[in-house]
Amino acid sequence: MTQHRKDGILLAVATGVVGVTFGVLADSAGLTIAQGAFMSAFVFTGASQFAAVSVISSGGTIAAALGGALVLAARNTLYGPAVRAMLPNRLLPRLGAAQFVIDETTAMATAQPDRHSGRDAFWVTSIALWTLWQVGTLVGMLAGRSIADPSAYGLDAAFPAAFIALIVPHLRRVEGRIAAAVGGLAALIAIPFTPAGVPILIAAVGVVAGSARRPVQ
Repeated sequence: MTQHRKDGILLAVATGVVGVTFGVLADSAGLTIAQGAFMSAFVFTGASQFAAVSVISSGGTIAAALGGALVLAARNTLYGPAVRAMLPNRLLPRLGAAQFVIDETTAMATAQPDRHSGRDAFWVTSIALWTLWQVGTLVGMLAGRSIADPSAYGLDAAFPAAFIALIVPHLRRVEGRIAAAVGGLAALIAIPFTPAGVPILIAAVGVVAGSARRPVQ
């Protein structure tokens, strides 16, 4: 097995553990198992899912939860230029592949030295991650019934920690440092002037800056 396949599977396992955390928080927010499973299967982006259940658990409306989730999910559209060459050329397969263009799969694909390895890393990570995210959500929702206060265990910090861990390997490359610097600066500037969730979306411009530095071969 190639190294990027091993890395993709290991990343999927780690993200599946985060999926358990989402399941616990979804259960504490009052979602049913069917609702949590549906969200993980079809929304399939951790930041949006965590944002939605956080709004719901704090007493927010469904509209507010959906709005925040959509704002965070919109950043994934900026990953398109970075992975475009690795997706199918035909329309319908490309639309299906778009479901898997998220932080983790983009990170794995763009970290590879050539297009072929990038495409393989994208699909291996996508399939493994989607599968383990569903399993993690189900396990978490079942386990959540016995946890009265998830924040007491620090579970609410699991997703930010996983996101930081995802960024670290890319800081070894110049384009990764450019993306981190541009995205971080943009978010800091936006924080005083924008609603919660929007600075994260604005930070995604760093992906564009970083991918512009190194074209896919």
